[in-house]
Amino acid sequence: MSKEARSANCESLFKECGSTKYGAFRTNQKKSKAERINKDEQKSAEHDLRFTLFLEIDIITSEVLMLQNKTNLKPEDLDDKALTEFIIDMLHRMHVHETLWFREVEHQLGLERALNVMDIAWSKTKAICEKRYEKEFSGVFDQYILTAGHTGSIDMLSKDDKLRLCTCIAKNWLAQDGVWFQAVENIYGMNDAKRCNDSTWARFSPFEAWSVKRFLELPDAPGLNGLETALNFRMYGMLNIQSSRYIDNNTLIFEMNECRVQTARIRKGLADYPCKSAGLVEYSRFAECIDSRIGTECIGCPPDEHPCEWACAWKFVLNS
Repeated sequence: MSKEARSANCESLFKECGSTKYGAFRTNQKKSKAERINKDEQKSAEHDLRFTLFLEIDIITSEVLMLQNKTNLKPEDLDDKALTEFIIDMLHRMHVHETLWFREVEHQLGLERALNVMDIAWSKTKAICEKRYEKEFSGVFDQYILTAGHTGSIDMLSKDDKLRLCTCIAKNWLAQDGVWFQAVENIYGMNDAKRCNDSTWARFSPFEAWSVKRFLELPDAPGLNGLETALNFRMYGMLNIQSSRYIDNNTLIFEMNECRVQTARIRKGLADYPCKSAGLVEYSRFAECIDSRIGTECIGCPPDEHPCEWACAWKFVLNS
């Protein structure tokens, strides 16, 4: 068939079908193309959603596995490198704690009085620290330098010596806290001392929670397992005997079975120090900074009556 014939045939066919049918044909073509595009876009969106879900599941799984590896972890479970970092972290907390004491005394009593209190507190704290370090580590650094050729650093200590150093720092920190309290009390009275003490703890406790959470690399919301582990790494965790148990998945009971402060008072024939006001701030702020979903209730804390099995006890509830 010639070119002219094919053209005439097409023209005749178009006339026979009519422009309406041809228009419908073109419309169906466009519709099919649009459907294909929509299907492709839908498949792409489903793929992106699946990828996002898998990514979120992977992140959550990683956080759960990381938290499981750290559940009820204690300082003695750390390796040498992590233990060195923990020692430095404890020293940092001790310095921040003293700064918070000074700022609070300044806020309550003024700069001149705060400097007078610091003069007394720092002199006593320095003497206590020097005496304790000399007693615990006299000759230890010299021995390591002679036998191992080190120039002298925390890294050269054995794990046992590092743990002893952790305990020394914690004891010095507690002594520092007591020295500041007594310095204010002896000059300005018990009321000013307690007010400064409670306000200092209202700031130190969330700072310590932040510091522990950062050191342990806990996720944003580690739940009660994260809190239980974090409590082991407080300064008090290196000094006191404590225990914890679960009533259910959402309730953790924490008991301070032997408190260094209260035990010392018992030895001296003194009544319990009434620490409940500070404890309410200390534990609630610590817990909520570890995980904002956790609420804190006091089971008992001096001046409350308490059994001989614990000095204070607290209930932590994970709210949905």
